[in-house]
Parts: sequence; C-alpha cells; structure tokens
Amino acid sequence: MLIRVAVGIILRDDAVFLGLRKSNQHQGGLWEFPGGKCEPLESVQVALARELLEECGITVVESSFFKKIAHDYGDKQVELHFYKVTDFSGEPEGSEGQEVTWAAISYLSSYDFPEANRQIVSDLMAIR
Repeated sequence: MLIRVAVGIILRDDAVFLGLRKSNQHQGGLWEFPGGKCEPLESVQVALARELLEECGITVVESSFFKKIAHDYGDKQVELHFYKVTDFSGEPEGSEGQEVTWAAISYLSSYDFPEANRQIVSDLMAIR
C-alpha cells in the first residue's frame, strides 16, 4: 500500500526547521522535515496545513510545491510531497515532544535523514 505524505520544508533566512523522529517510529532516530500522512480523500495541501499545525504548532500562510519523491523502504512505500513553507504564523516547536532544531541549509548534509529525504537535502543545498 502506498502512503501519501505531505512534508513541509519550513524556511527562515538560511535555515530549515527539522524534527528528530522518535526511536519507536519508522526510521526512528533520524532527522526529518515535518509533515505526515494524508487522510483518504484529503488533498496534500490540506494535509500539510493540518500536520504542521499538529506537529509544529504553526499555521501555514504561504507554501509552494517543491518536489514529489516516491520511495520503497521494503516494509512500506511512500509518496512524499514536499512543499516549501516560506510564510507561517506561530513559532515552530516540537508539539508532539520531539526534539527540533533550526539547521543551516549549508550544514544539512551533517544530519542523518531517512533515505527518501536525501535528494531533498541535496536539492536544497544546491540552490542555496
């Protein structure tokens, strides 16, 4: 079964907001761009707004599509829809108790990400 996921690349100046996946989660212990699963019949943009409010406590004001990546982890298949979030209200935090950080885009390669996120890291570092 393919899982559709809405993912926010939350940007501020030359930094991006990251969360650390809890050890009991799939791909636990790795850094990620916040987001989550789309509900059945839910658009990606609606899921993005809902997930970022739940996970980070922010309201998306402006976002734009960045890239779609399909990845097979063996135990699950995901279709990740990445959106750059360039304007939001509220201050991002780890609303679900996860560790979070603002990471300089130029240092993103020093963080451990799930395999499906690595292309996004490369793309972001290339355009900065």
